Amino acid sequence: MLTRIVFTDCGPDAPRQVVVSLMDDGAHGASLRANGVELHCLGMRRGLSFLALLPRLIAIMRKVQPDVIMTWLYHADLVGILGATLAGLGMRRVVWNLRCSDIDFSHHVRSTRWTVALLARLSPLPWAVATNSQAGRRVHEALGYRPRRWFYLPNGFDTEEWRPDATDRAMVRNDLGLEDTALAVGMVARVDPQKDHATFLAAAELVAAQHPQACFVLIGRNTDQLKIPPILLGRLTPLGERRDVARLLRGLDIAVLSSAYGEGFPNTLGEAMATELPCVATDVGDTAELIGDTGLVVAPRNPVALASAIDVVISESRDSRAFRGQRARDKIKHQYGIERVARFYRDLWFSAWKNG
Repeated sequence: MLTRIVFTDCGPDAPRQVVVSLMDDGAHGASLRANGVELHCLGMRRGLSFLALLPRLIAIMRKVQPDVIMTWLYHADLVGILGATLAGLGMRRVVWNLRCSDIDFSHHVRSTRWTVALLARLSPLPWAVATNSQAGRRVHEALGYRPRRWFYLPNGFDTEEWRPDATDRAMVRNDLGLEDTALAVGMVARVDPQKDHATFLAAAELVAAQHPQACFVLIGRNTDQLKIPPILLGRLTPLGERRDVARLLRGLDIAVLSSAYGEGFPNTLGEAMATELPCVATDVGDTAELIGDTGLVVAPRNPVALASAIDVVISESRDSRAFRGQRARDKIKHQYGIERVARFYRDLWFSAWKNG
C-alpha cells in the first residue's frame, strides 16, 4: 500500500482525487496512473526525512487547492496536517485514516513511537479521524487520541475481482503441482514480525503430521526466503511477492492468517472470504468480527491452537467447507462490497467539505 495523502476535489458529480505518495510508486502507482489518477511521488526514506518533503508537498497543495485532504498512516498524518497549515489551507478539512490496531513499537524505528505520541496530542486538530476497525479506534483512544469525531471506514472488496473460478482453480493447482485430493492451506502475508510466519510454520508442521493430503502455500514478499522445516519440504510452496494473488487464491482450499498483533481489518482475509475460502486466523484487530461464524479464530502466538483450528476445517466434508466459503463470500458482498464502502468514503468527504 502506498503511504499517501489524498486530495479530494468534491465537485457536484464525483470527487476528483489527487494522490501524493510520500515514498515511490509502490505496487499500485502504475494502475493509478493508467486509470487517470494524478499521482505525485515524493521519495521519502526511513527516519525523519519526511520533514524535508514539506516544501514540495506545500507546493502541490497550493497548486491543487483541495477541498478535502485525507492522509493515510502515521507519517502522512503528521506531514499532511503540517503541510495543510503551512500551505494556508488550515486543518478544518483534514481527515486522518488509521489502518492498524495495536502496535509493537519494538519492531519500528524510534521515530515511529515519537510520531504516534505527537499525533495523539494533535488529534483534536483534524476535522475527523477515520479508522478501518473498531479495534483500531479502541487502541488509539488508549494511546491518547481525542479527535473531534471518529468515522468507521471498513475495507471494501471488488467481488468481481475476488471470486471463485473453477477454470482458474484447475490451472493454479496444475501450476503448483497439486493433486486433486490435496487440501491446499495458504497464507498471503509479507514476511514481517507482525505476520508471525513462525507460528504458521509451526502449526503447519503439526497439521502435516496428521493430514497427509495437506499442503501449504505462502504468498508475499520474502516468503521465498524463509527457512522451511524439514517435514514441510516438498509440501510447502513459497511463492514470494506476486501480482496475481486473486488468481492464486482460487487454487486454495483454506486461508490462514497468523498475525501476532497490529491488524486492523485484514485485507487478505476479506479477499479470501470473497473467493469463497473458509478462513482460520488469529484474534487480532477486527478479525473475529470479520470472519464471524464462517471460519475459526484462535489466540495469537499459539501454534497448537492454530493447528487445531486448521485440523477442524480440514476434517470437515468438502460440502461443509464449501458452505463456509459461500457464507463468507455472501458476508463480504453484503457488508463490505466496494460500492457500499465507496459510499462511506464519499459521504465522509462531502461532510468534511460542507461542514469543515
